[in-house]
Amino acid sequence: MCKGGGANLRSLFHATMLKTKLAALLLFCSFVCGAVASDETVTRQKLVQAILSSGDEQQKLLSELADDNSKIVHDTLLSWTRDEIYLCETANGGAKIPVLLEEQQDAEGKARAIRIDDGKYLADEKGAELHFDSSDLNTLDTDMRLRSAVQQTLDLLALADPNRDARRDVVQKLGKSQKKQYLPVLQARLGKETDAGVKKAIFVAVATINLGDADPSAKIAAINQLAKLNSIGSLDDLQRAANSQNADVAKSAEAAIKSINGYLSAVNFFGTIFRGISLGSILLVVALGLAITFGLMGIINMAHGEMIAIGAYTCYFVESVFGTGFTFRIVMPFSIGGHAPGFGATIPGLHASGWFYETYFLFAIPLSFVMAALAGLALERTVIQFLYRRPLESLLATWGVSLILQQCFRLVFGANNVQVNSPRWLLGNFTLNDVILGYNRLFVIAFAVLIVIGTWLLLTKTPLGLLIRAVMQNRNMAACMGVRTARVNMLTFAFGSGLAGLAGAFLSQIGNVGPSLGQSYIVDSFMTVVVGGVGNIVGCIYSALGIGTADQVLQQVFGSPVVGKITVLICIILFLQWKPSGLFAARSRSLEG
Repeated sequence: MCKGGGANLRSLFHATMLKTKLAALLLFCSFVCGAVASDETVTRQKLVQAILSSGDEQQKLLSELADDNSKIVHDTLLSWTRDEIYLCETANGGAKIPVLLEEQQDAEGKARAIRIDDGKYLADEKGAELHFDSSDLNTLDTDMRLRSAVQQTLDLLALADPNRDARRDVVQKLGKSQKKQYLPVLQARLGKETDAGVKKAIFVAVATINLGDADPSAKIAAINQLAKLNSIGSLDDLQRAANSQNADVAKSAEAAIKSINGYLSAVNFFGTIFRGISLGSILLVVALGLAITFGLMGIINMAHGEMIAIGAYTCYFVESVFGTGFTFRIVMPFSIGGHAPGFGATIPGLHASGWFYETYFLFAIPLSFVMAALAGLALERTVIQFLYRRPLESLLATWGVSLILQQCFRLVFGANNVQVNSPRWLLGNFTLNDVILGYNRLFVIAFAVLIVIGTWLLLTKTPLGLLIRAVMQNRNMAACMGVRTARVNMLTFAFGSGLAGLAGAFLSQIGNVGPSLGQSYIVDSFMTVVVGGVGNIVGCIYSALGIGTADQVLQQVFGSPVVGKITVLICIILFLQWKPSGLFAARSRSLEG
């Protein structure tokens, strides 16, 4: 009996404690909700006062609202600048109620009115919601001075925007205004700001505002600060300061301009180097397969550029399938009975959206490799296998194949270039010391590194790689040892073509895709292979990065892409006169013989 009583007491105690905790939780929730509701009520009342007041009192209220970083304040002030706030008078003709009209309208084109003071719909004495047309209500009177004050409050609110780009934009806007009244606000924001880029923008904005000071010493201090910050965007302001009547101010401004121009030259140089490395990465992927097949088979494959186009068009096809679908019609270049025969097909699309659509490029990358590899396999089986160690014949044959493939692209995809839209995670860029680094180019560089590592592992750590190296060293000896050289040739050619297809997928994210896409890179690819050393992967890496970087740098130096490419070609010719075998000459008994 005691045991039963103890159990009942414990149950009663636990139940009491549970009720106490629930009551405390409800009390806390009601307190928090009440506090939030109270804050919102105060904010709404202050908005109404600002709308209905005028003169200095209105300016004071707007300044106070600038410290209230709430969505209600932002949306109401934005509507104010758009003349979307209306005044509704009460039935007895007394108080005026500021309202906003709801976007949704009824059959008569009227909308419900939302009270700004409490956020509820405006209703009559019986509680029925009222509907209005914009012509039924009086628009809030505003002038240029008031609009400027409201916009200034919005700008100050944007300083606390969660988006760092929005914060940086408004900081630059406030700095360009050169209004002293923004100095305390910017300096106060400096202590709260956590992003380094926005902090630098605040320092630049403060210095730009001080640049408009009438005191020469303050101007010189601001000029020195802008020079220290390497503010490229302040060059125009400094140029105006250099024309100042004050000799000290003009001298300081000229020194600052010289310093910033030197910094700008360095930024342009490293930006050019980055673009050169990304171009070299594409050349590397294209030339890597060419180096292997050329070194193994002695085949000059002029259709290698079309393998690039196959990879790029595969990427376009995958994007179309993820979207609305793909339709093509091939019309024959002759007519029968006055009609040109042809055929076509429509592949329905997945109509994907959101994150699923953004993944299309992840599917396009391996498919580009597979499609180009299959095309290379077909080319090797039908043409190349009969032309081993016959470079001139292979050059002419593959050039003819190149022309045929280009015409096929025109028949299927059209003669005009097509646009491949990059997924959002490849769009945009970030800035490192004012050097703009695009996500798509960084992706190309990173993937090129992975491809080089994968190719090296294939050639050095797998049985297929051992067979490839054996055939490259001495084909006849490898055949005598039982190596199926024909199969090795076939697989190697397919692998090299697949690498070109990957390069085409990358190129589709940088520019448009057209039938002649591969022709723009085939010459550079052969130059890369020859300069690096035929069949040498390390040499291919050095030459690809060197040629890509030199091409971009010389284009900037001469200010002309054509002159830059001609200069690169001349340098390559002179280099090959000095080292005909390239950077790293491949040595074997078969080559020496």
